[in-house]
Amino acid sequence: MIVKATQLRKDIYSILDQVLETGKPVQVERNGRTLTIQPDVRPPKLDRLKKRKVLTGDPDSVVRVDWSGEWKNDLP
Repeated sequence: MIVKATQLRKDIYSILDQVLETGKPVQVERNGRTLTIQPDVRPPKLDRLKKRKVLTGDPDSVVRVDWSGEWKNDLP
């Protein structure tokens, strides 16, 4: 998110709370340059992963896999 310095001055506490809650940095424009406000601790790596659709093929074929031929009953 990019904000102007005047908007930052107006809403500084809500913007800082938003950065802390989401972990997403905020860029501030001032005199044609950009500053970044970001938390010192980033959210866990798994939370930052993009969700992707990677299952190809028929999902029912994955659910209905027959493993009975692979199991051995070696228990006493």
